[in-house]
Amino acid sequence: MSTRIETLNPETTTGKSKELFDAVQSKLGFIPNLIKVFGNSPATLQSYLSLGELTASGNFTNKFREKLALAIAEENACNYCLSAHTAIGKMNGLSEEQTEQSRQGVSSDAKEQVALQFAQAVTRNRGQVSGDLIQAVKDAGYTDGDILEIVLNVVSNTLTNYVNHIAETVVDFPSVEAGKFAVTQ
Repeated sequence: MSTRIETLNPETTTGKSKELFDAVQSKLGFIPNLIKVFGNSPATLQSYLSLGELTASGNFTNKFREKLALAIAEENACNYCLSAHTAIGKMNGLSEEQTEQSRQGVSSDAKEQVALQFAQAVTRNRGQVSGDLIQAVKDAGYTDGDILEIVLNVVSNTLTNYVNHIAETVVDFPSVEAGKFAVTQ
Protein backbone atom coordinates (compact mmCIF):
# COMPACT_ATOMS: atom_id res chain seq x y z
CA MET A 1 0.00 0.00 0.00
CA SER A 2 1.42 3.39 -0.93
CA THR A 3 0.80 6.74 0.63
CA ARG A 4 -0.14 10.00 -1.02
CA ILE A 5 3.08 11.51 0.32
CA GLU A 6 6.20 9.40 -0.03
CA THR A 7 7.29 7.23 2.88
CA LEU A 8 11.05 7.69 2.71
CA ASN A 9 13.48 4.80 2.97
CA PRO A 10 15.85 5.54 5.88
CA GLU A 11 18.62 3.60 4.08
CA THR A 12 18.65 6.03 1.15
CA THR A 13 17.64 9.25 2.89
CA THR A 14 20.39 11.86 3.24
CA GLY A 15 21.00 15.25 4.83
CA LYS A 16 19.02 16.68 7.75
CA SER A 17 16.24 14.11 7.42
CA LYS A 18 18.81 11.28 7.71
CA GLU A 19 20.26 12.90 10.85
CA LEU A 20 16.77 13.14 12.36
CA PHE A 21 15.94 9.56 11.33
CA ASP A 22 19.11 8.37 13.06
CA ALA A 23 18.13 10.24 16.23
CA VAL A 24 14.65 8.66 16.19
CA GLN A 25 16.17 5.21 15.49
CA SER A 26 18.52 5.52 18.46
CA LYS A 27 15.70 6.72 20.75
CA LEU A 28 12.90 4.33 19.71
CA GLY A 29 14.80 1.45 18.15
CA PHE A 30 12.84 1.87 14.89
CA ILE A 31 11.55 4.62 12.61
CA PRO A 32 7.74 4.77 12.45
CA ASN A 33 6.14 5.39 9.05
CA LEU A 34 4.91 8.79 10.24
CA ILE A 35 8.53 9.89 10.73
CA LYS A 36 9.40 8.55 7.26
CA VAL A 37 6.60 10.71 5.82
CA PHE A 38 7.63 13.77 7.86
CA GLY A 39 11.18 13.31 6.52
CA ASN A 40 10.07 14.78 3.19
CA SER A 41 10.29 18.14 4.96
CA PRO A 42 13.17 18.33 7.44
CA ALA A 43 11.64 21.53 8.88
CA THR A 44 8.33 19.77 9.52
CA LEU A 45 10.05 16.72 11.00
CA GLN A 46 12.20 18.92 13.24
CA SER A 47 9.09 20.87 14.32
CA TYR A 48 7.28 17.64 15.19
CA LEU A 49 10.24 16.33 17.20
CA SER A 50 10.66 19.69 18.94
CA LEU A 51 6.97 19.80 19.85
CA GLY A 52 7.35 16.33 21.33
CA GLU A 53 10.30 17.48 23.44
CA LEU A 54 8.41 20.57 24.56
CA THR A 55 5.29 18.68 25.60
CA ALA A 56 7.49 16.16 27.44
CA SER A 57 9.17 19.00 29.38
CA GLY A 58 5.83 20.35 30.62
CA ASN A 59 3.78 19.66 33.74
CA PHE A 60 2.04 16.51 32.52
CA THR A 61 3.20 12.90 32.90
CA ASN A 62 3.85 10.67 29.88
CA LYS A 63 0.80 8.64 30.86
CA PHE A 64 -1.49 11.70 30.90
CA ARG A 65 -0.04 13.03 27.63
CA GLU A 66 -0.85 9.66 26.05
CA LYS A 67 -4.42 9.97 27.32
CA LEU A 68 -4.61 13.43 25.74
CA ALA A 69 -3.15 12.08 22.48
CA LEU A 70 -5.80 9.36 22.38
CA ALA A 71 -8.63 11.82 23.07
CA ILE A 72 -7.38 14.17 20.34
CA ALA A 73 -6.74 11.39 17.80
CA GLU A 74 -10.24 10.03 18.34
CA GLU A 75 -11.72 13.51 17.89
CA ASN A 76 -9.73 13.90 14.65
CA ALA A 77 -10.50 10.28 13.59
CA CYS A 78 -6.80 9.53 13.01
CA ASN A 79 -6.36 5.77 12.89
CA TYR A 80 -2.57 5.99 12.66
CA CYS A 81 -2.30 8.04 15.84
CA LEU A 82 -4.92 5.96 17.63
CA SER A 83 -2.88 2.87 16.80
CA ALA A 84 0.45 4.45 17.77
CA HIS A 85 -0.78 6.02 21.02
CA THR A 86 -2.64 2.88 22.07
CA ALA A 87 0.67 1.00 21.82
CA ILE A 88 2.72 3.81 23.39
CA GLY A 89 0.08 4.37 26.06
CA LYS A 90 0.32 0.71 27.06
CA MET A 91 4.12 1.09 27.27
CA ASN A 92 3.44 4.00 29.65
CA GLY A 93 1.16 1.94 31.88
CA LEU A 94 -2.30 2.49 30.39
CA SER A 95 -4.67 -0.47 30.50
CA GLU A 96 -6.85 -1.41 27.53
CA GLU A 97 -9.81 0.12 29.37
CA GLN A 98 -7.93 3.37 30.04
CA THR A 99 -6.91 3.71 26.38
CA GLU A 100 -10.50 3.26 25.24
CA GLN A 101 -11.88 5.57 27.93
CA SER A 102 -9.33 8.25 27.02
CA ARG A 103 -10.47 8.09 23.41
CA GLN A 104 -13.98 8.83 24.67
CA GLY A 105 -12.86 11.68 26.92
CA VAL A 106 -13.53 9.59 30.02
CA SER A 107 -11.32 8.95 33.05
CA SER A 108 -11.82 7.47 36.50
CA ASP A 109 -10.04 10.63 37.69
CA ALA A 110 -12.53 13.53 37.52
CA LYS A 111 -9.79 16.15 37.04
CA GLU A 112 -8.28 14.23 34.11
CA GLN A 113 -11.71 13.77 32.54
CA VAL A 114 -12.25 17.54 32.49
CA ALA A 115 -8.91 17.98 30.71
CA LEU A 116 -9.60 15.23 28.18
CA GLN A 117 -12.99 16.71 27.36
CA PHE A 118 -11.46 20.18 27.14
CA ALA A 119 -8.81 18.89 24.69
CA GLN A 120 -11.55 17.31 22.60
CA ALA A 121 -13.61 20.52 22.65
CA VAL A 122 -10.59 22.59 21.62
CA THR A 123 -9.92 20.13 18.78
CA ARG A 124 -13.55 19.88 17.65
CA ASN A 125 -14.17 23.64 17.79
CA ARG A 126 -10.77 24.73 16.50
CA GLY A 127 -9.99 26.59 19.71
CA GLN A 128 -13.36 28.35 19.94
CA VAL A 129 -14.44 27.31 23.45
CA SER A 130 -16.70 29.05 25.95
CA GLY A 131 -15.60 30.94 29.01
CA ASP A 132 -17.69 28.50 31.04
CA LEU A 133 -15.64 25.58 29.74
CA ILE A 134 -12.38 27.34 30.58
CA GLN A 135 -13.74 28.09 34.04
CA ALA A 136 -14.69 24.43 34.48
CA VAL A 137 -11.10 23.44 33.67
CA LYS A 138 -9.83 25.95 36.23
CA ASP A 139 -12.40 24.76 38.78
CA ALA A 140 -11.07 21.21 38.28
CA GLY A 141 -7.68 22.44 39.49
CA TYR A 142 -5.84 23.36 36.30
CA THR A 143 -3.82 26.57 36.08
CA ASP A 144 -3.65 28.95 33.14
CA GLY A 145 -0.30 27.35 32.31
CA ASP A 146 -1.89 23.89 32.36
CA ILE A 147 -4.62 25.08 30.00
CA LEU A 148 -1.96 26.32 27.59
CA GLU A 149 -0.12 22.98 27.86
CA ILE A 150 -3.33 21.17 26.97
CA VAL A 151 -3.55 23.41 23.90
CA LEU A 152 0.12 22.63 23.11
CA ASN A 153 -0.74 18.93 23.20
CA VAL A 154 -3.72 19.58 20.92
CA VAL A 155 -1.48 21.40 18.42
CA SER A 156 1.25 18.76 18.51
CA ASN A 157 -1.19 15.88 18.08
CA THR A 158 -3.31 17.67 15.47
CA LEU A 159 -0.16 18.15 13.35
CA THR A 160 0.37 14.41 13.24
CA ASN A 161 -3.34 13.69 12.77
CA TYR A 162 -3.55 16.02 9.78
CA VAL A 163 -0.32 14.77 8.17
CA ASN A 164 -1.57 11.20 8.49
CA HIS A 165 -4.90 12.14 6.89
CA ILE A 166 -3.16 13.91 4.02
CA ALA A 167 -0.51 11.24 3.46
CA GLU A 168 -2.72 8.24 4.26
CA THR A 169 0.23 6.93 6.26
CA VAL A 170 0.38 3.14 6.44
CA VAL A 171 -0.21 2.07 10.05
CA ASP A 172 2.82 0.20 11.42
CA PHE A 173 1.43 -0.43 14.91
CA PRO A 174 -1.34 -2.85 15.95
CA SER A 175 -4.36 -1.32 14.21
CA VAL A 176 -6.96 0.73 16.08
CA GLU A 177 -9.84 2.45 14.28
CA ALA A 178 -11.69 5.60 15.26
CA GLY A 179 -15.21 5.03 16.53
CA LYS A 180 -14.64 1.32 17.20
CA PHE A 181 -14.36 0.38 20.86
CA ALA A 182 -13.78 -3.05 22.38
CA VAL A 183 -14.61 -1.90 25.90
CA THR A 184 -17.91 -0.10 26.32
CA GLN A 185 -19.06 1.89 29.31
